[in-house]
Order: sequence, then structure tokens, then C-alpha cells
Amino acid sequence: MKKIKLWLILTAFLMALCACSPGNLPSPIVQETPSPDDNTQSPAAPTSIPSNVVVEDDTKPPREGMVRSLLTNEWIDPEVAATRPIAVMIPNESNAIPHYNLSEASVIYEANVEGRMTRMMAVYENWDRLSKIGNVRSLRAYYAYWAFEWDAFIVHYGGPFFINDLLEEPNTQTIDGNQTSDTAAFFRDVERLAPHNGYAIGSSLAGVVKKKGYSLAYRGLTDDNHFVFTPKAAPNTLAQYGTSAKDATYIDMSGCYPLTRCYFEYNEDDGLYYRSQYLSGSSDGPHMDAATGKQLAFKNVIIQYTKYEDIGNGYLAFQCHDTTRDGWYFTNGKGIHVNWAKTSDYSATRYYDDYGEEIVMNTGKTMICIVQEGNTFTYR
Repeated sequence: MKKIKLWLILTAFLMALCACSPGNLPSPIVQETPSPDDNTQSPAAPTSIPSNVVVEDDTKPPREGMVRSLLTNEWIDPEVAATRPIAVMIPNESNAIPHYNLSEASVIYEANVEGRMTRMMAVYENWDRLSKIGNVRSLRAYYAYWAFEWDAFIVHYGGPFFINDLLEEPNTQTIDGNQTSDTAAFFRDVERLAPHNGYAIGSSLAGVVKKKGYSLAYRGLTDDNHFVFTPKAAPNTLAQYGTSAKDATYIDMSGCYPLTRCYFEYNEDDGLYYRSQYLSGSSDGPHMDAATGKQLAFKNVIIQYTKYEDIGNGYLAFQCHDTTRDGWYFTNGKGIHVNWAKTSDYSATRYYDDYGEEIVMNTGKTMICIVQEGNTFTYR
């Protein structure tokens, strides 16, 4: 009886924290938050592009018929654009390194889980061609709400009992390596120790999707547009924000992720932020993909402050729906303070500048660092 009561209490608390629409909440700690005059109009776009910003002519698609990606704004084949993505749960402690095909993800979320370890959720397009994805670990409820924004199939190996109600929601569609019906989509690498040896196979995921009767086409649950993008031919340099845009060629996340202690370094040659981390052993340094040989790199880096609770045994719950939290947006070696809002399960998290305008992101991949309010990061 006591176990049943505990289950009910934890489930109710988690659902209330992650799915409710809160009232006003205290502001988190951030660096150098600008305070524009309330009567100031939105800054005008710069008339010229700084010489150190990479510009590419992407006004025309490489091949006829290609369309813009919902996730990156890159040109992709129409059948890829019409196919729902997958959102894969990937651990990031030292025993989980190296990762495979993580550099192929279009958007990556990172947040703390129990023990101050971080876990990533990688959102992939064109995923059925990938032969080894992961490794793959268990799901937490807050990642599910971010996956919902993309109408993604959630790929994972089980999870704690208090996510069961969320998984049983009629619109939730997952591929779970712990379920007999889904095991064909996964394999165990015998050269690595469990539990860090489970990987997903893209073509087999597609087979399980078909077998379970899931629709590969978007279901009309999400916003038609998620991020607001500008093409590479007209990059957003953040110069329109004047002194509110801070120089940011190095972003240190160790104050938020004390075990992975990741950081990002900006490369002017290609305009990308390259990710490294301080995990113990051979994984120190650049965060490399064992399948592609590439270091993880992003055009956009978002720091998203989030209200959270410890719900017992070290498990965390993040408040995914909110309108009062803030963060930062970094691109092209600059950064601005932002505020974010997510108002329903399947709506996009939207990011606004201090003038109330939705930020315009640059074409390319995005890293979203979910951080607990009260934690701090540094940049220079």
C-alpha cells in the first residue's frame, strides 16, 4: 500500500510540474542581463555584415525540388522534410563515450539527470540511413515534452516508473528497447559493457514504426514553424543589438554541468561553435563522433534557464511549460539575453529578445543547454 501511495504522489507531482501552466516565478541568475527602455523599439537589422562572419549563397537549392528543413533551414529532399524525426535518449557520462552518429543530429538538448550527470536528446532527420545511433538509454519526462515539439518518435530504453502515465497518453509514440515489440530496432555491442552498449538502427526503427502503425507523416499536432530562420546568404550577426550583444567566442558550461563540464569554442573560419568536454580518461577534450570522425559543432547555442525540483532519489523534474524564465542565444561569436515561452505540450519553445521580438536564428544545427535556475555559466 505504501508503494502505491508513493507512486501516486510522485506521478501527480511530476505531471503537475512538467505539464502545468505556472504563474509568475522568480527570475533566475544570469550574466549581464541588458535592460532596454520599455519604450525602445526593436533594433533595426544591420545594413552591413562584419567581415569575420561567414556568408554563403544558399538562395537556390542544390537540386531541383529540395525544400527547407524545419529543424535547420538547410536544403533537404522533400521526402525527408515530410517525415517525422526521431528523438533519441543518449547518455553523456564517461562510460558512455564515444557516441555514434551524434554529429548527424539536427538539434541536441542537454540537461542534468540524477547524480548531476547529463543526458542528451538528439533530434534527427533522415534517420533511416544511420546504421548505429547512440548509445541509447532511458527516458525522463521533461525530454518527452521537448520531443513533442517536433512530433518526434521517442527512442529510448525504458525509464523510471513515474513516466508511465505520460507514455500511455494516446499521442505519445515511442520505440522502447525494453519492449519485446520494439527490440528489432536495437542491438547490443558485445565489446562494450551494459548498460552503455545499446544502439538503435535507423532502417530497423523504420520497420518498427511501420509495424506499430505509427504515421511517418506529421500529425498536425505541432506548430507549422518551430524556429524563425534566416538563410546563410543573410546571416544574423546580432549587430543590430549594439552593446547588448556581447562578445562570446568561448562558452563555459561547467557551472551548470559539473560532471561533463562542457564548453564551446567559436571558429571564425566556418562560423560554428565546437563542443568539448572534461570527462575523465580518454574522452577529455573535443567531443568527437566515433561514426563520422567529426567534432560536434553548432551554428546556434541556446542556454535555457528552467525551474526544477528534486522529486526523490536524485530524480529531477524540469518545468517545461513556462513564460517567465530566461536564457541566452549565441551565434556568430556574439550573444544576447533572451526570454522563452512554451504554452502547451506540442507547441514550440519560443525565444524572444528583450524587445519582445522572436529571435531570428541562423541556418544550421542548434544546441539547447537546459540549465537549472540558480546555476551560472561564463562566456568571453
